[in-house]
Amino acid sequence: MITLIMLGAVINYLTRSTLAVAAPTLLQELQITTQEYSYITAAFQATIMLQPLCGYLLDVIGLKLGFAIFATAWSIICMLHGLATNWQMLAVLRGALGLAEGSANPAGMKAVSEWFPARERGMAGGIYNVGASFGSMLAPPLVVWAILYYNWQSAFVITGALGLIWVAAWLLLYDAPKKHRRLSLDEARHITAGQEAHLQGDGTRPSILSVLKMRNFWGIALPRFLADPAWGTLSFWVPLYLTTVRHFDLAQIAMFAWLPFLAADLGCLFGPVVVLALQKRGVRLIDARRGAFTLGACMMMGVAFVGFVDSPYAAIALLSLAGFAHQTLSVTVITMSSDLFRRNEVATVAGMCGTFGNLGLLIFSLLIGGLMASVGYTPFFVSLAVLDLVAAVLLWTLVREPQPADTK
Repeated sequence: MITLIMLGAVINYLTRSTLAVAAPTLLQELQITTQEYSYITAAFQATIMLQPLCGYLLDVIGLKLGFAIFATAWSIICMLHGLATNWQMLAVLRGALGLAEGSANPAGMKAVSEWFPARERGMAGGIYNVGASFGSMLAPPLVVWAILYYNWQSAFVITGALGLIWVAAWLLLYDAPKKHRRLSLDEARHITAGQEAHLQGDGTRPSILSVLKMRNFWGIALPRFLADPAWGTLSFWVPLYLTTVRHFDLAQIAMFAWLPFLAADLGCLFGPVVVLALQKRGVRLIDARRGAFTLGACMMMGVAFVGFVDSPYAAIALLSLAGFAHQTLSVTVITMSSDLFRRNEVATVAGMCGTFGNLGLLIFSLLIGGLMASVGYTPFFVSLAVLDLVAAVLLWTLVREPQPADTK
């Protein structure tokens, strides 16, 4: 199941990363300015903030059918990008794509909460998030190949078509543990025995207003708001940074732009390993997650020096460290929605936290687009390091380990 979910994340991030890799070619052919490109990316970030709607629908209509509908939609919308002839059309399509792709994070967390006991959720979440990094890592060579051998339009058609293939596999293979025909009794007992009794869903529809009143929601939503701009910078702006500042050509982007995402894959696994190591030393689960987040935030300090190094390869190395560090902390805080909330609330909470994360990314992206020409990229790299340290402080300050009475 986790392999199937991870592949869905691969497709999700492959399709959303296609534009960033194609941007140097696409902007030139369609005569789109950097400012207009920031509007295009902002359209995506504005609609992906509707993740609470996606999460709510997944909680209400069910994960299998709901995620299939969303994945079909984002695959078709991605393919339609090839018909764009100006930045306005791209902005509309990116907005539609963001709405559909906002389902991925709530869906992944809901699946993890259903299929894995508490002790295994961190690693399962890490494996799932490897898909996000791998999809972003796969985009540069695949998209550049499509552009060099065909055109930029074909890149969107190819990545969108891969999404439709995954939807067929999802409908064929996925089901909830209670309904899955191939799940053995021993596996079912293992899952049930390892899950917190006070976090079991009661079958009711989640209440967004009640979630907003919970301290723990803000304890993970605000750190997401501060930390997520790092991923958006790596996904949407690094190819342009390498082209305009480091003077990389398309072939060099294909060779090097995927490295931060390879490092991010390792970070997805490193974060859960840190949590397990701390737990073996007697640290409680929530504190272990906070410890892993803090370690990632400290490692993120390296990104502050990207703009100060002369060697472009040193810059790539620091950006790779940023990818590793960010996913170390990101997978940790994302998984906490399944540690702190009931099963029937997880997708809704994950979607709401995703809204805050993408709001931070939206603001940051607009600032880059508006100020990059006058101040350059360096101040933004420095601020990424500072924001993650503040996020760690908030995580320690606001989150409290839930008690049975807290979830009623």
